[in-house]
Amino acid sequence: MTAARHRPTSRDVARTAGVSQATVSLVLRDKWPGRVSPATAESVRAAARELGYRPNLTARSLRLGRTRTALLVVPALTNEFFARVYTGAARVAAEHDVGVVLYPSPEGIGPARDPFESARTSLDGVLASSMAAEALSALRHDGLPLVMLDSGPGAPDEPATAATVNPDLADGMRQTAEHLLGLGHRHLAHLTAGIASWTFDQRARALDTAVARAAGRERAVRLTRTAAPELTVTGGLHAAERLLAASPRPTALVCDDDLLAAGACKAARRLGLRIPQDVSVTGFDDLALATAVEPELTTVRLPGEELGAAGMRALLAVLDGRTPEAAVLPVQLVPRGSSGPCTAR
Repeated sequence: MTAARHRPTSRDVARTAGVSQATVSLVLRDKWPGRVSPATAESVRAAARELGYRPNLTARSLRLGRTRTALLVVPALTNEFFARVYTGAARVAAEHDVGVVLYPSPEGIGPARDPFESARTSLDGVLASSMAAEALSALRHDGLPLVMLDSGPGAPDEPATAATVNPDLADGMRQTAEHLLGLGHRHLAHLTAGIASWTFDQRARALDTAVARAAGRERAVRLTRTAAPELTVTGGLHAAERLLAASPRPTALVCDDDLLAAGACKAARRLGLRIPQDVSVTGFDDLALATAVEPELTTVRLPGEELGAAGMRALLAVLDGRTPEAAVLPVQLVPRGSSGPCTAR
C-alpha cells in the first residue's frame, strides 16, 4: 500500500525558507511589510510554492472565530459588467485565502431576494452593488460588515456601510455631455434605465448639471428624457423610438447603458436615420457589445474588474480592523463611430 502523502505545513515552509513559523504566518497573511524584508518575504512565498503549501483554513477559522468567507451580491452575471466585478473581487480574495460566495439576483437586474436567511452564520462580510439594495435591508441589524459598490449618500434603502467604492460615474456623464456639446449638439435626449438605483441617479444628475451649465452660456441647449421599460436592447429600442418620434427630434441620444444604446441604434435604423449623420448615440459601461455593433459605440469605459478588486480590498481591511481608504475609480469616455458632428440646422 502506498503511504499517504504528507501535507506540507507552515513548519515545513519555515524550515525550507530558513525562517520562523511566525515569519511564515506574517508573510502568508500579507502582514509582513515593515516587519520582514522583501527578500525574506519572497523566499517564504517561493518555499510555499515549491512545497505546494496551502493554509489550513478550517483550523484558522476555529482559531480566529471567522470563516474567511465573503458574500458578493450583484445582479445576474449575464450582465458582463458584473462578471468583471466578480473576477476582480475573486482574484483579490484568493490572494488572501478568502472564499467568495456569489449571490446573483434571480431577477437579473433589480432587487435580489434575501440571500442571508441560511448563510448569516457562515459569512464574515458582504460586498454588494446598490442595484441589489433591497436584499441588503436584512443586514441592518445583523452586524455583518458591508462594503457597497456604486453607492453613496442618498442611495435608496441603503443599510449602514463600512465603506463604499465607486467608479466616477458623474465624471463619465460629464465627459459624454462635453463630447456631444463640443460636436455641436444642442438638443440631447437621455434614455435612462427605469431602475431606482444610486448608480443611475448619479448619471442623470451629472447630465442635468452639464446641460444646465451649457444652457447658461447658450439658451438653445435643451435636454429631454425618457425611461426604458427594462435594461435590455429591446427596452432601449422602444424608448428610443419615443424619443426619435418627438418634434423637434433630438440630435443625440445619451444612453445609461450599452444595451440601451444598442437598442437606440436599432430604433434609428428602423426610422431610416443614419448614425451619426442624423443622430449620435452614446452608451455607458464599454461592454463587448460596444464594438460588435456598426458603427462602433461611443461609450464610457467603467473599470469593472478594478471595482471588484478595490471593493474586496476595502472589505478585507474592515475585517482586519483597519480603516479602508475611500476609493473613487476614474472612468474614460471612448469616442467611436456612433457619435459625430451635428448636421441639423
